[in-house]
Amino acid sequence: MAMRTDFHPDTGAIVEDWDATVLSLSRLLRTRFGTRVMHRHLGSDVPDIQDANASDRTLFELYVSIAEAIDDPQDGEPNFDLRTIELAAGGRDGRFVFILDGDEYPLGHLGDFSVVNPRRAAIPVTGGARINLVEVPA
Repeated sequence: MAMRTDFHPDTGAIVEDWDATVLSLSRLLRTRFGTRVMHRHLGSDVPDIQDANASDRTLFELYVSIAEAIDDPQDGEPNFDLRTIELAAGGRDGRFVFILDGDEYPLGHLGDFSVVNPRRAAIPVTGGARINLVEVPA
């Protein structure tokens, strides 16, 4: 039995459990604030920052934007508790990969935090591209 389900935006396939949480995180991080009707406060600053010059300040702003979006008490991701963000790759080509470490709560969207699974996911951030999360083996 699936704890959480969603539809993949590209294929229309049903995604469940951790994959649905990954999809939700991806959607949250690629959504600009003010663009969702009746949810204007949902989203992140990541889409506005990802095309900026790759300075220390820009990377710091990306770290902060990712953390704030995920941990937002009203519109963050209730099924994922972020512990750390690590820059795994980055360079002159403009492609950066952030590794998220945290805990997945399969029933967090229902307010039940009794089941915990440690999870790790990579976020590729490339200028103009969609952000998709990919699970990374521990």
